Amino acid sequence: MDDSDSSRRRFLAACGTALSAGVAGCSDSILGGEAEDTTPVDPDPSTPGSGPADGNGGADGAAGDFEQFDADGESTYAEVYRSTVPSVAQIQVYTGAPSPSQGTGFVYSDGHVVTNQHVVEGAETIYLRFSDSGWLDATVEGTDVYSDLAVLSVEELPESAEPLALRESDPDVGTEVIAIGNPFGYSGSVSAGIVSGVNRTLPAPNNFSIPDAIQTDAPVNPGNSGGPLVTLDGVVAGVINSGGGDNIGFGISAPLTRRVVPALLEDGEYEHSYMGVRLQTVDPLHAEANDVDERVGVYIDLVRDGGPSDGVLQGSTGETTVAGQPGVGTGGDVVVSMDGTAIPTRETLASFLALETSPGDTIDVTVLRDGDERTVELTLGSRPDPT
Repeated sequence: MDDSDSSRRRFLAACGTALSAGVAGCSDSILGGEAEDTTPVDPDPSTPGSGPADGNGGADGAAGDFEQFDADGESTYAEVYRSTVPSVAQIQVYTGAPSPSQGTGFVYSDGHVVTNQHVVEGAETIYLRFSDSGWLDATVEGTDVYSDLAVLSVEELPESAEPLALRESDPDVGTEVIAIGNPFGYSGSVSAGIVSGVNRTLPAPNNFSIPDAIQTDAPVNPGNSGGPLVTLDGVVAGVINSGGGDNIGFGISAPLTRRVVPALLEDGEYEHSYMGVRLQTVDPLHAEANDVDERVGVYIDLVRDGGPSDGVLQGSTGETTVAGQPGVGTGGDVVVSMDGTAIPTRETLASFLALETSPGDTIDVTVLRDGDERTVELTLGSRPDPT
C-alpha cells in the first residue's frame, strides 16, 4: 500500500467515529483529480451509492409526514429553504490527499462563513460556492477543536448570501427543523425533521466532550457537516456535526456557537472552562455506595493533580461492589449545584460551564461530602491544548 492509499484510508477511518455516528463532513469528493490538481470539481449524479441513504427518504427530500403549507398553499419548508439557501455554501477542502473532502458552511457575518473544524482540518486550499456564485477562495480565520467550529474568511460574498441569525437558546424538543447542506456533494440539498433532544454531549479530543448539542431526526449524511439546522422561522438552531443510526443527527448548538465564533474572529481560538475532574452522573450504584439520593447530582470520581479542583473538590477515596458490580467509587464529592444552578447530570454541568462561565471565573460549588452539604469556591482554569 503506497502513501496516498494509506493517507486516504486514515482519512476515511477518521470519518467513522462520533457516538457511533459518522462525522457528517468527511465526504470524499465523488470525482477526484490528481493530488496536485486543486481545481474544484462537481459530483457525478450517476455515481452509485450517492443517492438516498435508506428507505426514509435520504438526505435530499423532506419526509411527506412533515409537509406543511401556508395560507396560499405553499410548502412552509420550501419557503424557509428559499430564504436561507443563498447563505449556505458548498465547501471543498484540499489536504494533499488524492481527492478533496467536502462539507457545508453558512454566512455568519459579512465576509465570514461558519463550518466545522473537522471539515477544514489539515486544509492546504479551500474553495466554497454559493447558489449565486462561482467557486471562491477561502482562508481559515480560526478553529476550535473542542466545539468542532471554524470560521472562514471570504473576500467577496454574493449579495444574496446574507448572514443567518443564531438562536439565543435551545429550541423545544419537537420543534420542526430543516437541514441544508451538500450530502455526498449534492449541493443545496434539504432534509426535514424535528429536534429530537437537547443538551446532548458529543465526543471531543483528550476525553473531553462538546456540550449542549442538538439532536435531530432530520437525515444528514457525509457532506452535511458545517451546515445549518434551521427552525421554520429561518433561524439557526445548530451547526450540523455528525449523523448515523436510524435518523439520529447532531449539531453544535446555536448558544455555544454564539460564544465561540466571536472569539475565533478576534483571537483565532477559544478558551474553554476547565475543572480538572472526572465525572459520573449519580446512578443507583453510586447512590447506594455513597448513601445519597440517586436523583441528585454528579459524582466526582477523580480530581486531577495540579488542576483547578485540586485541594478544593474531593474524588473517590475507595471502591466497593454493589449489585455484583465491582469498582464503584466511594468517598467522592457529589456536585448538586453551581452558582445556584441545580446540576442533576453531567450534561447539565458541562452546559453550565460552557455557556455560563469563562476561564478565571470563581464559582460557588455546592457538594455532598461525607453526608454533609457544603459550598466551596472553585476558580476555573482552561482546557489543555488538544493532543
